[in-house]
Amino acid sequence: MLRTTCALLFALTAAPLIAQKLPFTAQALLQINRIGEPQLSPDGKLVAFTVQSIDLPANARPRHIWLVPLEGGAPKAITNAGSTNMRPRWSPDSRHIAFISDRAGSAQIWIMSADGSNPKQITTLSTEADGVTYSPDGKNLVFTSDVFPDCPDDACNARKLEAEKASKVKARVYTNLLYRHWTAFQTARRKHLLVIPAEGGPAKDLTPGPRDVPPFSLGGPDDYAISPDSTEVCYVMNPDADLATSTNSELFTVPITGGESKKLTENPAADASPSYSPDGKYLAWRMQVRPGYEGDRWRLAVMERATAKTSLLTESLDRPITGFTWTPDSHRLVFSMEDRGSQTLQMIPVTGGAVRALISGASHVDDIQLTPDNKTMIFTENSGSKPVEIYRISSAGGSPVPLTHLNDALLSRYQLSPLEEVTADSTDGSKVAAFIVKPFNFDANKKYPALFLIHGGPQGAWGESWTYRWNAQVFAAAGYVVVMPNPRGSTGYGQKFTDDINGDWGGKAFDDIMAIVDQTAAKPYVDPARLAAAGGSYGGYMINWMLGHTDRFKAFVSHSGVFDLRSEAGETEELWFPLWEFKGMPWENPEMYAKWSPSYYVKDFKTPTLVIHGELDYRVPVGQGMQLFTALQMQKVPSKLLLFPDEGHWVTKPQNSEFWYGQFLEWIGEWTAKKP
Repeated sequence: MLRTTCALLFALTAAPLIAQKLPFTAQALLQINRIGEPQLSPDGKLVAFTVQSIDLPANARPRHIWLVPLEGGAPKAITNAGSTNMRPRWSPDSRHIAFISDRAGSAQIWIMSADGSNPKQITTLSTEADGVTYSPDGKNLVFTSDVFPDCPDDACNARKLEAEKASKVKARVYTNLLYRHWTAFQTARRKHLLVIPAEGGPAKDLTPGPRDVPPFSLGGPDDYAISPDSTEVCYVMNPDADLATSTNSELFTVPITGGESKKLTENPAADASPSYSPDGKYLAWRMQVRPGYEGDRWRLAVMERATAKTSLLTESLDRPITGFTWTPDSHRLVFSMEDRGSQTLQMIPVTGGAVRALISGASHVDDIQLTPDNKTMIFTENSGSKPVEIYRISSAGGSPVPLTHLNDALLSRYQLSPLEEVTADSTDGSKVAAFIVKPFNFDANKKYPALFLIHGGPQGAWGESWTYRWNAQVFAAAGYVVVMPNPRGSTGYGQKFTDDINGDWGGKAFDDIMAIVDQTAAKPYVDPARLAAAGGSYGGYMINWMLGHTDRFKAFVSHSGVFDLRSEAGETEELWFPLWEFKGMPWENPEMYAKWSPSYYVKDFKTPTLVIHGELDYRVPVGQGMQLFTALQMQKVPSKLLLFPDEGHWVTKPQNSEFWYGQFLEWIGEWTAKKP
């Protein structure tokens, strides 16, 4: 009896220890399986998707294709060769999957049976391949490749590539702007759309010429589509003369066999993400209406192909459209939109009318696809406390059913805190929202340091979505009350709220952030003497602005932040951005550049600051970080400079990411530590 009692006592005392959750560290973050690219088979029975894992010792991110039955069952990997297998696309009969793989040493198109067997290489292009898509009749594959525009075939491309490699002269010569973009300099090659028979053969260039097709990513779905009768391809291209100052992109069509392209749209702003209705009667796409403004609201447009009559279906909906799909009967469109930190799902008739909410709540819903009988929909969902998983739901309603559980076992060991939304009144009376994540093992009777994260853009937003960079759960696990304000400029709160930052970068947005700071500092569990703030891109700009305008914080982290607006305008690549935000170039509007440039307030810098920058960052070039660090050092402000020679605007390599989190937390920990 004594032994039984002791055993029972041990079980009762040990149970809480077994159930104890661990803090969610950067190392835990790097163990997550990253799900993407779900593709429902045409017969509605299977879902192919990709899973990217992190091999930290190898500093690699291998990606493979998986399969899961729509009706449920254990997902399984169907590729294992090579390090990158992605872009699964079903054949119309659901028997095969085309995909991009590097298993033969370069990125090429492969086709395999639906279960992953019998892989066959389709392309052997010297310029490699990407973006593969089956034509609806299954006869052709449309894809992208970076080719030499004046080359008629791959033999010519191969010769030119070999000549480039052999040349000892590595000089670059340019005669126009946008000669570099994000992390790469423009070369003699251009991205083109090509077509190849599905069984293999010579590839044909569908978009010959000096333009990239499609252009740089516009932040949505594919920027090309094939008509249901497989006769033409609709694609996006920017036709303007000066690409560095233009946000224009137009829709064009070209026969799938090649030939002359036809321009469909005449909108001087952006048109993107074309998609044909299943019956072929309509073409839908996302569009903006203000040229030169990449923060303009995305609308959903539809053209009746027979008459070219175009309608804006969501003009009265003051929220940006992020993606969409057709219902199988071509009568309606299901679309996702950004709304107050969430991404919700709505439906609207093709002829316009009332919008019907399908899925809403504190999450981010994406990748919508419907079965041919319209009875079932699949989608991905994630939140600020849960990474992406794939779900199915009945079109008649009911609760979503998860099809994947790839991270459940891992995440069950860690404490992940839900996001809490709060609002505060700014100085002009505007309501400003923010999300709060409470620290590991939160105790309301204790006082914690607070970390404010300022988002980039500035036309962007924090919200109920999972992220691998600037992950709030990692910061909360380190013991901080993490606060993510959505000040003026943020998206999802109405276009006026977004527009209010134009020409006012350090004005209302700064007031909004400080209103959230005041509210947070007054909370009983926050220590107002231990506040820190950090941000990247525009968020880095705001940190640099705060350096000269407040002494409320113990420490700052400025990542890829704009320091001097004048020199930034001369260094950055997408010139439409400063042209819109500051109403011209520095010599055209010097007063505004001087008014909002943090570099004019260096004498007021006092807060210890960690400066982080990628040397391959061409959006906010590394000189901005170097100038900031020089200013801090010359002002004798405690500061540290962290440079990544192999990273751009974002830190993405696994070991660099781990190091970034470590340096970040070490810095703010040093300055916000509770003094004895």
